[in-house]
Amino acid sequence: MAGRIAIIGTGRLGATLAKALHRQGVEIAMVANRNTASAQQLAAQLGSCRAVDVNEAAQADLVFLTVPDDALAPVAAQLPWRPGQAVVHCSGATEVAVLQPAADAGAVIGGFHPLQIFSDPARALELIAGSSVAIEGPPELEVQLQELAALLGMHPIHLPPGARALYHGGASYAASFLLSMLDEAVTAWRSFGVDEAQALQALLPLAQGTLAAAASKGLSAAVAGPVSRGDAGVIARHLAAFEALGPEHAALYREMTQRQLALVQATQPLSDEQAERVRRAL
Repeated sequence: MAGRIAIIGTGRLGATLAKALHRQGVEIAMVANRNTASAQQLAAQLGSCRAVDVNEAAQADLVFLTVPDDALAPVAAQLPWRPGQAVVHCSGATEVAVLQPAADAGAVIGGFHPLQIFSDPARALELIAGSSVAIEGPPELEVQLQELAALLGMHPIHLPPGARALYHGGASYAASFLLSMLDEAVTAWRSFGVDEAQALQALLPLAQGTLAAAASKGLSAAVAGPVSRGDAGVIARHLAAFEALGPEHAALYREMTQRQLALVQATQPLSDEQAERVRRAL
């Protein structure tokens, strides 16, 4: 396990990671942030942890950079790294190569991205166990990061260099893009007088049931509704209603239905005649 651990960046992700590690008995020696009060507040919750200047934190044996993506390059370029330490960022979208200044100084560099939503830090802290974490680095560092992941109850995903944009962008479909889909449903319902609160009360259990089915049966087998039945008449009526709501709504419905048809065919194949009727309806 690492020697002294420091976390630079005490926002929602950094604070949650620090608290999660502390819960599992991992000592966080130092935290640092440009907002000194934020670092001091976090350090007070982490036993013997100290709130320090970023330059001091950068001398730890294992440094987690949990600053925003746009700050990674300037922070990596400015801090006094040293040989023999490990410097790890927690970004999903930015390549580990952004830490090259640390590597040039003799440090080992890597990535540790918890795949979780941190908009509600208290909730995120409870969800860390059971979540996945994308790990990248040379073998020795990767082993060390996997040990930390195991302590946190997280499932490691090996991420090769160059994969972060697709990894992070793909994850958006299972995260914030779900909100865009729900917003589309709310917009449709609002057109006949159901407000957002009422719509979400009805739709969220439906969404949760769909996710539960996907978890137990896989994506294709979890598909329900008119596409899974090859019900072209219902699909045509849906599409006409969305056309009346606006062409952009119809275009989204058409695209999602086409994708769902391809998904259904993997495990619940429609007959050639059923599939063709659905395609014609679209």
